[in-house]
Amino acid sequence: MTQFQAPSQKKLKDISLYINGQFVKSNSQETFENINPFTNEPINHIAAGDAADIDAAVAAAKRAFHGEWGQMKLDERLDYVYKIGDLIEKHSEEIAVLESYDTGLPISQTRKMIARSAKNFRFYAEMVKSHLYGEAYQVDDEFINYSVRKPVGVAGLITPWNAPFMLETWKIAPALATGNTVVLKPAEWSPLSANRIAEVINEAGLPDGVFNVVHGYGETAGAALVRHPDVPLISFTGETTTGSEIMKNGADALKQFSMELGGKSPIIIFDDADFDRALDACTWGVFSFNGERCTANSRVYLHEDIADDFIKKLKERVDRIRVGDPMDPNTQVGPLVHRNHYDNVKGYLQLAKEEGCEVYSGQVPAEHSRGNFVPPTLLLNADQHLRVVQEEIFGPVIAVMTFKDEDEVIEKANDVRYGLAGYVWTKDMQRGHRVAQAIDAGMLWVNSQNVRDLRTPFGGSKHSGIGREGGFYAFEFYTETQIIHVAMKDHYIPQFGK
Repeated sequence: MTQFQAPSQKKLKDISLYINGQFVKSNSQETFENINPFTNEPINHIAAGDAADIDAAVAAAKRAFHGEWGQMKLDERLDYVYKIGDLIEKHSEEIAVLESYDTGLPISQTRKMIARSAKNFRFYAEMVKSHLYGEAYQVDDEFINYSVRKPVGVAGLITPWNAPFMLETWKIAPALATGNTVVLKPAEWSPLSANRIAEVINEAGLPDGVFNVVHGYGETAGAALVRHPDVPLISFTGETTTGSEIMKNGADALKQFSMELGGKSPIIIFDDADFDRALDACTWGVFSFNGERCTANSRVYLHEDIADDFIKKLKERVDRIRVGDPMDPNTQVGPLVHRNHYDNVKGYLQLAKEEGCEVYSGQVPAEHSRGNFVPPTLLLNADQHLRVVQEEIFGPVIAVMTFKDEDEVIEKANDVRYGLAGYVWTKDMQRGHRVAQAIDAGMLWVNSQNVRDLRTPFGGSKHSGIGREGGFYAFEFYTETQIIHVAMKDHYIPQFGK
């Protein structure tokens, strides 16, 4: 396979919207600048869509839903879904490089994410074939009642800037496989891979209007998509406060929402845990993806009998993690996605000092001073009530605390507004099950890092989200269940007014 060459400091071509099978400028002709997080220099300019462009995209998607796409046979539709997966795999190296260039994520990690993205399309094509079915309810010899699942219509997908390509495919694949059409509003800080998936889908030859991309700002393009009367579905991944605003803006239209929101997930390490494996999982879980991971174990609770040794080893790991150029395959932590986010994370580190934490950080090589680098950081001597423990920082930062017994750590783990994920490390499996089930979160891992099985539900509780993605759970959102009652004989009907 020909290797795609890293764009380095070169500017890339400017990016257009993708509406009704065409790459077009925004209605206003406005653009915004896309910045390289490694150098803080411009990459290119992106068409800035607004309500007029959303209207055009939704109209195209609605026509396709009621037209060629909606009338297409299942096997033909799924052939397109398989083809998208094949084309992602074909272009995987190029997409991985663009993703790293745009987001600052290390290339060693984006390569794995793009490979998973191709699998998302194949997985959902198979899931629709094997699991998108209804049920039948027979009532003696009088009735047969059966249910069918039908696509809903135009799905509005609003995606984040962390791991954007993979998270876009998590939504696009089930939406298309179940027969919906799509309008995607990607995050403005990471537009390159959203444009690349539009190019891939265009190459796959889907009918015009089935898939559309409108770049732009949340308060213009995003808000217009949420308010649009012809968009019954809104799937959003992002920050909790934004998710709440989206639900308010769509409430009058009684839209269906799937919300995967913020997290402040605990990792609980008991004194009998496999020390080295727990250490591996703890460091990977918070420092991979540059710490910009919704399921990051950003709070660690250490049993007091192992706390000193574990903190010593954590410091050693932080000192040795390779921080650098995201295009270097040896880099483990790259720059944060945008200067605004960098400033926000740095502000939390200053707050941690003011709240009394010891802030222990790794080093950023001097030659990378232009980038948005926050080194892997431990917040030691943390306490449950601190803002840096309660609030999502979304960077390579972990708050370190201790506990004495099971009841205490369960109470502490649950004492945040979030409930996305959690991790438990112990060799006592009765305790592992017991503690996992006591944690108020949508997903728990016991003696495991954050590994995903596409068949399982993904989502959170409390302020971490509503609904579930993954497996047939996505069908609850992307399809409508219709029940049909059929009389099998002339049953009794009351004769009013005869």
